[in-house]
Amino acid sequence: MFANTKAFSGFAVDDLDRARAFYGETLGLRTSEEHGLMWLHLAGDRDTLVYPKPDHAPATYTILNFPVDDIEAAVDEMTANGVELLRYDGVPQDERGIMREGGPYIAWFTDPAGNVLSVLQER
Repeated sequence: MFANTKAFSGFAVDDLDRARAFYGETLGLRTSEEHGLMWLHLAGDRDTLVYPKPDHAPATYTILNFPVDDIEAAVDEMTANGVELLRYDGVPQDERGIMREGGPYIAWFTDPAGNVLSVLQER
């Protein structure tokens, strides 16, 4: 029934203006608005819907992963733009906040609504 539909993901934020500034200006993603909702236009033709929700509770899991070729350069640029990386108890992260064990190199951060995101580099 849905084999030929173009499905898309979505997530909630508490403030669409702050989300637009973060995703568009801080992270440099292309955004657009339609019917009071925001679209993130991600590489690979993966548009993602971002919608306001007054009683928003941040996702405690990673909602978006951004693969990069050089995680150190990405982390340095993000922190220069004011993004704070998350530190998890018991997770072996280096001084930059990058975990380098067990899989791809990965670092986590949040959007202004508290949703968890990551930047990762395949080994």
